[in-house]
Amino acid sequence: MCISVFLWQSHPMYPFLLLLNRDEYHNRPTKPVGWWECGEILGGKDEVAGGTWLACSRQGKVAFLTNVLELHTLPEAKSRGDLVIRFLESNKSPKAFAEELVEEGNQYNGFNLIVADLASKSMVHVSNRPKGEPVSIQEVLPGIHVLSNATLNSPWPKAERLERSFKLQLDQYGEGEIPVEEMVEKLMRDRVKADKSKLPNICSPDWELDLSSIFVEVDTPLGKYGTRSSAALTVKGSGETSFYEVYLDGDVWKQHTLNYNIQKL
Repeated sequence: MCISVFLWQSHPMYPFLLLLNRDEYHNRPTKPVGWWECGEILGGKDEVAGGTWLACSRQGKVAFLTNVLELHTLPEAKSRGDLVIRFLESNKSPKAFAEELVEEGNQYNGFNLIVADLASKSMVHVSNRPKGEPVSIQEVLPGIHVLSNATLNSPWPKAERLERSFKLQLDQYGEGEIPVEEMVEKLMRDRVKADKSKLPNICSPDWELDLSSIFVEVDTPLGKYGTRSSAALTVKGSGETSFYEVYLDGDVWKQHTLNYNIQKL
Protein backbone atom coordinates (compact mmCIF):
# COMPACT_ATOMS: atom_id res chain seq x y z
CA MET A 1 0.00 0.00 0.00
CA CYS A 2 1.02 3.62 -0.47
CA ILE A 3 -0.57 7.04 -0.48
CA SER A 4 0.28 10.22 -2.34
CA VAL A 5 -0.98 13.75 -2.82
CA PHE A 6 0.22 15.87 -5.71
CA LEU A 7 -0.12 19.25 -7.33
CA TRP A 8 -0.21 19.28 -11.13
CA GLN A 9 0.12 22.36 -13.37
CA SER A 10 -1.72 24.63 -10.92
CA HIS A 11 0.96 26.52 -8.98
CA PRO A 12 2.92 29.52 -10.30
CA MET A 13 6.26 28.14 -9.09
CA TYR A 14 5.79 24.35 -9.20
CA PRO A 15 4.36 22.62 -12.30
CA PHE A 16 4.61 19.42 -10.24
CA LEU A 17 4.86 18.70 -6.52
CA LEU A 18 4.35 15.27 -4.97
CA LEU A 19 4.31 13.84 -1.44
CA LEU A 20 4.28 10.04 -1.20
CA ASN A 21 4.45 7.39 1.52
CA ARG A 22 5.60 3.91 0.61
CA ASP A 23 4.14 1.14 2.79
CA GLU A 24 5.88 -2.22 2.74
CA TYR A 25 7.26 -4.90 5.06
CA HIS A 26 10.25 -3.44 6.89
CA ASN A 27 12.34 -6.52 6.19
CA ARG A 28 11.90 -6.36 2.39
CA PRO A 29 15.30 -5.47 0.86
CA THR A 30 15.14 -1.95 -0.59
CA LYS A 31 17.60 0.63 -1.87
CA PRO A 32 16.93 4.27 -0.94
CA VAL A 33 16.48 6.89 -3.65
CA GLY A 34 19.50 7.20 -5.89
CA TRP A 35 20.57 7.27 -9.53
CA TRP A 36 20.17 3.91 -11.25
CA GLU A 37 23.03 2.29 -13.14
CA CYS A 38 21.94 3.87 -16.42
CA GLY A 39 22.41 7.34 -14.94
CA GLU A 40 19.07 8.53 -16.33
CA ILE A 41 16.58 7.33 -13.69
CA LEU A 42 16.33 8.59 -10.12
CA GLY A 43 14.32 6.59 -7.58
CA GLY A 44 14.32 3.93 -4.90
CA LYS A 45 14.58 0.26 -5.78
CA ASP A 46 12.77 -2.85 -4.60
CA GLU A 47 15.61 -5.38 -4.49
CA VAL A 48 13.23 -8.34 -4.52
CA ALA A 49 11.33 -7.67 -7.76
CA GLY A 50 13.70 -5.05 -9.19
CA GLY A 51 11.17 -2.29 -9.81
CA THR A 52 10.21 0.89 -8.01
CA TRP A 53 7.19 2.77 -6.67
CA LEU A 54 8.34 6.27 -7.65
CA ALA A 55 10.99 7.54 -10.03
CA CYS A 56 11.80 10.37 -12.41
CA SER A 57 14.18 10.90 -15.31
CA ARG A 58 16.59 13.52 -16.56
CA GLN A 59 14.25 14.01 -19.53
CA GLY A 60 11.38 15.24 -17.36
CA LYS A 61 9.32 12.07 -17.05
CA VAL A 62 7.79 10.97 -13.74
CA ALA A 63 5.95 7.79 -12.76
CA PHE A 64 4.59 6.42 -9.52
CA LEU A 65 2.09 3.77 -8.47
CA THR A 66 0.01 2.38 -5.63
CA ASN A 67 -1.48 -1.06 -5.14
CA VAL A 68 -5.24 -1.53 -5.15
CA LEU A 69 -6.57 -2.99 -1.89
CA GLU A 70 -8.19 -6.35 -2.72
CA LEU A 71 -8.94 -9.56 -0.92
CA HIS A 72 -7.36 -11.99 -3.39
CA THR A 73 -4.12 -11.51 -5.33
CA LEU A 74 -2.26 -13.63 -7.87
CA PRO A 75 1.10 -14.92 -6.58
CA GLU A 76 2.33 -15.44 -10.16
CA ALA A 77 1.45 -11.91 -11.33
CA LYS A 78 4.04 -9.66 -12.95
CA SER A 79 5.76 -7.06 -10.78
CA ARG A 80 3.88 -3.75 -10.81
CA GLY A 81 7.06 -1.86 -10.04
CA ASP A 82 8.34 -2.71 -13.53
CA LEU A 83 5.69 -0.44 -15.03
CA VAL A 84 7.35 2.69 -13.64
CA ILE A 85 10.71 1.78 -15.13
CA ARG A 86 9.21 0.74 -18.46
CA PHE A 87 7.64 4.15 -18.89
CA LEU A 88 10.78 6.06 -17.92
CA GLU A 89 12.90 3.99 -20.30
CA SER A 90 10.45 4.32 -23.18
CA ASN A 91 10.15 7.10 -25.74
CA LYS A 92 6.36 6.97 -25.56
CA SER A 93 4.04 9.73 -24.42
CA PRO A 94 2.01 9.05 -21.25
CA LYS A 95 -1.12 8.28 -23.28
CA ALA A 96 0.68 6.02 -25.77
CA PHE A 97 2.31 4.10 -22.94
CA ALA A 98 -1.02 3.73 -21.14
CA GLU A 99 -2.63 2.36 -24.30
CA GLU A 100 0.19 -0.19 -24.53
CA LEU A 101 -0.95 -1.64 -21.19
CA VAL A 102 -4.54 -2.29 -22.26
CA GLU A 103 -3.82 -5.81 -23.50
CA GLU A 104 -1.71 -6.86 -20.52
CA GLY A 105 -3.59 -5.42 -17.57
CA ASN A 106 -4.78 -8.82 -16.34
CA GLN A 107 -1.18 -9.98 -15.92
CA TYR A 108 -0.79 -7.73 -12.85
CA ASN A 109 -2.44 -7.52 -9.47
CA GLY A 110 -4.46 -4.36 -8.91
CA PHE A 111 -2.57 -1.12 -9.55
CA ASN A 112 -2.95 2.60 -10.00
CA LEU A 113 -0.22 4.08 -12.17
CA ILE A 114 0.49 7.73 -12.85
CA VAL A 115 2.76 8.54 -15.81
CA ALA A 116 3.69 12.11 -16.68
CA ASP A 117 5.87 14.09 -19.04
CA LEU A 118 6.72 17.53 -17.67
CA ALA A 119 7.96 18.85 -21.00
CA SER A 120 4.64 18.24 -22.78
CA LYS A 121 2.54 18.91 -19.65
CA SER A 122 0.85 15.54 -20.05
CA MET A 123 -0.23 13.24 -17.21
CA VAL A 124 -2.30 10.05 -17.34
CA HIS A 125 -3.77 7.74 -14.68
CA VAL A 126 -3.93 4.04 -15.58
CA SER A 127 -5.65 1.29 -13.58
CA ASN A 128 -6.48 -2.36 -14.17
CA ARG A 129 -9.32 -2.34 -11.64
CA PRO A 130 -12.23 -3.01 -11.16
CA LYS A 131 -11.26 -6.59 -11.93
CA GLY A 132 -12.72 -8.00 -15.12
CA GLU A 133 -13.16 -4.58 -16.72
CA PRO A 134 -10.90 -3.05 -19.41
CA VAL A 135 -7.85 -1.10 -18.29
CA SER A 136 -8.96 2.47 -17.61
CA ILE A 137 -7.02 5.44 -18.96
CA GLN A 138 -7.76 8.92 -17.65
CA GLU A 139 -6.06 12.22 -18.39
CA VAL A 140 -5.16 13.97 -15.13
CA LEU A 141 -6.35 17.57 -15.17
CA PRO A 142 -4.52 20.48 -13.48
CA GLY A 143 -5.16 20.69 -9.74
CA ILE A 144 -4.67 18.75 -6.51
CA HIS A 145 -5.11 14.97 -6.60
CA VAL A 146 -4.84 12.14 -4.08
CA LEU A 147 -4.01 8.53 -4.86
CA SER A 148 -4.42 5.85 -2.20
CA ASN A 149 -5.47 2.23 -2.73
CA ALA A 150 -8.58 2.76 -4.79
CA THR A 151 -8.89 4.77 -7.99
CA LEU A 152 -7.64 8.35 -8.34
CA ASN A 153 -9.34 10.81 -5.94
CA SER A 154 -11.47 8.10 -4.29
CA PRO A 155 -13.00 9.54 -1.10
CA TRP A 156 -11.33 7.19 1.37
CA PRO A 157 -10.91 8.73 4.86
CA LYS A 158 -7.10 8.86 4.74
CA ALA A 159 -7.16 10.36 1.25
CA GLU A 160 -9.65 13.04 2.23
CA ARG A 161 -7.68 13.83 5.39
CA LEU A 162 -4.43 14.17 3.44
CA GLU A 163 -6.04 16.36 0.78
CA ARG A 164 -7.51 18.71 3.38
CA SER A 165 -4.20 19.04 5.20
CA PHE A 166 -2.33 19.57 1.95
CA LYS A 167 -4.67 22.36 0.85
CA LEU A 168 -4.32 24.08 4.22
CA GLN A 169 -0.53 24.01 3.91
CA LEU A 170 -0.64 25.38 0.37
CA ASP A 171 -2.90 28.23 1.50
CA GLN A 172 -0.39 29.03 4.23
CA TYR A 173 2.57 29.20 1.85
CA GLY A 174 0.75 31.00 -0.96
CA GLU A 175 2.43 31.31 -4.34
CA GLY A 176 6.01 31.26 -3.07
CA GLU A 177 8.54 28.63 -2.06
CA ILE A 178 7.10 25.53 -0.38
CA PRO A 179 9.19 23.93 2.42
CA VAL A 180 8.53 20.31 1.48
CA GLU A 181 10.60 18.83 4.30
CA GLU A 182 8.30 20.58 6.73
CA MET A 183 5.24 19.38 4.81
CA VAL A 184 6.44 15.78 4.91
CA GLU A 185 6.84 15.96 8.67
CA LYS A 186 3.45 17.59 9.22
CA LEU A 187 1.36 15.61 6.73
CA MET A 188 2.98 12.27 5.97
CA ARG A 189 3.69 11.21 9.58
CA ASP A 190 0.00 11.40 10.53
CA ARG A 191 -0.97 8.27 12.51
CA VAL A 192 -4.67 9.10 13.05
CA LYS A 193 -6.85 6.14 12.07
CA ALA A 194 -10.23 6.33 10.39
CA ASP A 195 -13.59 5.72 12.02
CA LYS A 196 -14.44 2.02 11.62
CA SER A 197 -17.79 2.89 10.03
CA LYS A 198 -15.98 4.57 7.12
CA LEU A 199 -13.70 1.68 6.15
CA PRO A 200 -14.18 0.21 2.64
CA ASN A 201 -15.00 -3.33 3.89
CA ILE A 202 -12.81 -5.15 1.37
CA CYS A 203 -10.54 -7.08 3.75
CA SER A 204 -10.73 -7.82 7.47
CA PRO A 205 -11.83 -4.82 9.60
CA ASP A 206 -8.72 -5.00 11.78
CA TRP A 207 -6.36 -4.94 8.79
CA GLU A 208 -8.23 -2.09 7.14
CA LEU A 209 -8.14 -0.12 10.39
CA ASP A 210 -4.38 -0.63 10.64
CA LEU A 211 -4.00 0.69 7.08
CA SER A 212 -6.39 3.61 7.51
CA SER A 213 -3.83 6.16 8.72
CA ILE A 214 -1.57 8.17 6.43
CA PHE A 215 1.50 6.84 8.26
CA VAL A 216 1.09 3.09 8.78
CA GLU A 217 2.81 0.98 11.44
CA VAL A 218 1.59 -2.51 12.37
CA ASP A 219 3.10 -5.76 13.64
CA THR A 220 2.16 -8.84 11.62
CA PRO A 221 3.13 -12.55 11.75
CA LEU A 222 5.45 -11.81 8.79
CA GLY A 223 7.14 -8.90 10.56
CA LYS A 224 6.56 -5.19 10.91
CA TYR A 225 4.61 -3.62 8.06
CA GLY A 226 4.04 0.03 7.32
CA THR A 227 5.47 3.29 6.08
CA ARG A 228 9.17 2.82 5.52
CA SER A 229 9.83 5.90 3.41
CA SER A 230 8.29 9.31 2.75
CA ALA A 231 9.25 11.31 -0.31
CA ALA A 232 8.75 14.80 -1.69
CA LEU A 233 9.43 15.32 -5.38
CA THR A 234 9.27 18.90 -6.65
CA VAL A 235 9.82 20.38 -10.10
CA LYS A 236 10.03 24.15 -10.62
CA GLY A 237 9.21 25.93 -13.84
CA SER A 238 12.93 26.46 -14.40
CA GLY A 239 13.46 22.68 -14.47
CA GLU A 240 15.07 22.61 -11.02
CA THR A 241 14.12 19.23 -9.56
CA SER A 242 14.48 18.09 -5.97
CA PHE A 243 13.90 14.57 -4.62
CA TYR A 244 13.77 14.51 -0.81
CA GLU A 245 13.42 11.20 1.03
CA VAL A 246 13.08 10.16 4.67
CA TYR A 247 13.66 6.41 4.87
CA LEU A 248 14.28 3.53 7.25
CA ASP A 249 17.76 2.05 7.25
CA GLY A 250 17.41 -0.91 9.56
CA ASP A 251 15.78 0.66 12.60
CA VAL A 252 17.16 4.14 11.97
CA TRP A 253 15.37 6.93 10.11
CA LYS A 254 17.64 8.80 7.70
CA GLN A 255 17.07 11.56 5.17
CA HIS A 256 18.71 12.92 2.06
CA THR A 257 17.97 15.16 -0.93
CA LEU A 258 19.09 14.75 -4.53
CA ASN A 259 18.88 17.66 -6.98
CA TYR A 260 19.19 17.94 -10.74
CA ASN A 261 17.88 20.03 -13.61
CA ILE A 262 15.49 19.03 -16.37
CA GLN A 263 16.94 20.75 -19.43
CA LYS A 264 13.78 20.43 -21.54
CA LEU A 265 11.84 22.76 -19.25
